Amino acid sequence: MAVVYDKGVIMGADSRTTMGSYIANRVTDKLTHITDRIYCCRSGSAADTQAVADIVSYNLGMVAVQHDEQPKVETAAQLFQEIIYQNKDRLSAGIIVAGWDKRNGGGVYNIPLGGGKFQQPWAIGGSGSTYIYGFCDSTWRPGWGKEQTIDFVRKALSLAMRRDGSSGGTIRMVDISEEGVERHFIPGNDLPDGESKEFVSGKFV
Repeated sequence: MAVVYDKGVIMGADSRTTMGSYIANRVTDKLTHITDRIYCCRSGSAADTQAVADIVSYNLGMVAVQHDEQPKVETAAQLFQEIIYQNKDRLSAGIIVAGWDKRNGGGVYNIPLGGGKFQQPWAIGGSGSTYIYGFCDSTWRPGWGKEQTIDFVRKALSLAMRRDGSSGGTIRMVDISEEGVERHFIPGNDLPDGESKEFVSGKFV
């Protein structure tokens, strides 16, 4: 998932990679570096999404050299969208692109299977996302600062990981803003307890 806040974006993901019911990797880093200020989250086929991310990263590197400035988040999203749409019958790839650029600030784009492109204040994807749409809709508020957004991402991912058998492990987050990129790591034994007193009247407190 990725969420815009007042100075940038927070991206987060679990770390479980599965092959059917088999857990192939418990500690995958699903936050993929594209440029110095743009990252993506990948869902679907790990091979497909990694190949697409490599192609986009290479092309954006060329754009940065030609124009002598870092590319916009929208440019990255457009490249992802074109590749996925043109190969929609051959790829299993859903991408969330997020980052910061000096023209537009923080931005989040959702490119689902089939190759649409949707700019949103927050986006969720992958098998665990179906369990937390209600939580995200009822909890997220515009204008949040960094700490509120990090807490929201941590709780949302924790809920998805508790319900979805294909999600689990640890939580990795990245904060992307004008100041730079900061990574956060939450081990599995420090995740919010879904049965704890944090839940009051259906909401975290």
